[in-house]
Amino acid sequence: MDHPTAPLDPATPLRHLINLAAPICRRAAQGLPPRGPGRPVEIPEWAVAVMILIVVAKRLTTKSAQYRYLVGHADALTTRLGLDRFPARSTYFARYQTAYLVMTEALAAHTAHAADRGHIDVRCAAADKTLIAATGPPWHKAQKARGERPPRVDDAASWSRSAHDGWVYGYGVEALVTAARRGVVWPMLGSVDPGHVREARTFPAKVPRLPRRARYILVDMGYDSNDLGEAVEFDADGRRTGRRLVGPQQARHNRYGGRKRAWRQTHRRRRRREHRVERLRFYRTKFGRSLYRRRGRTVEPFFGHVKEVFELTEHVWHAGLENTRTQVLAALVLYQFLLVYNRIKGPGNAEVKWILDLL
Repeated sequence: MDHPTAPLDPATPLRHLINLAAPICRRAAQGLPPRGPGRPVEIPEWAVAVMILIVVAKRLTTKSAQYRYLVGHADALTTRLGLDRFPARSTYFARYQTAYLVMTEALAAHTAHAADRGHIDVRCAAADKTLIAATGPPWHKAQKARGERPPRVDDAASWSRSAHDGWVYGYGVEALVTAARRGVVWPMLGSVDPGHVREARTFPAKVPRLPRRARYILVDMGYDSNDLGEAVEFDADGRRTGRRLVGPQQARHNRYGGRKRAWRQTHRRRRRREHRVERLRFYRTKFGRSLYRRRGRTVEPFFGHVKEVFELTEHVWHAGLENTRTQVLAALVLYQFLLVYNRIKGPGNAEVKWILDLL
């Protein structure tokens, strides 16, 4: 599983991308839940994932164009991936909709691989969500109320608003990246959901996948949730995990005015309130604020860079939640491999787009 350290031939970066991606995708496929009864698959999930990484690297934005490219290199791919036959068009299209499961596992597996070998510093990480418009026209609330459906509309997308993007009809992409004092910004975990789904609902599924050495999780006000704070900082038995959720908290106003009645609190509720006060106290310390400032230098610029590199500035590539999950998560996995390739080639991380253009 170790990455090669010898200089790579610049004329064959795509071949080395396959060499990097294949073992990680194999490991990711092993983490998938077992398939149900029925005929076993002839083409493994990890092999299809590697093919998708190749076409995402080529920035082929339609599945038809992707499959045509793969068919043109079918003999070489089947030999290099050790396949008995090349997938049919219907097989590729169907597997594309479920390949996000492998991509999710690959992100976590490659992060654990790099962290265990000291290639990345995962002690401090930053999480954020960005909005990307859906392909096709937006579906406004008034149109839905009148029963109107615009042609080519993506009905899996939804409306959401952010301070940076304004109102967007599309998808929310969440990523957890490294936030070290210096070094590369590495995407550790990721997910894609309809735009309206809040961060406090999407991030808890990532908590069990956090690397063992992660200590500080930097988040904005959208992640303010007692349930999330408890999940990050305490295990199922109530013992501290050694991690901290660092970020501002929402002001919980008394919307009805007047003095609230002093209700009797359970021990669990009182303890959770104390934990919430402690999180805010740590965030307001000099050390906590210095940690939080790393968000502005890591995860926020990271989204802008990824959108530009993978042509996601205007809208996503495909319609449908499953297709979008596969494509965006494949872009994050591919970004990891580009960082590895660049590390092998030389110091610095400013050549990721240049490497991608060579593929």
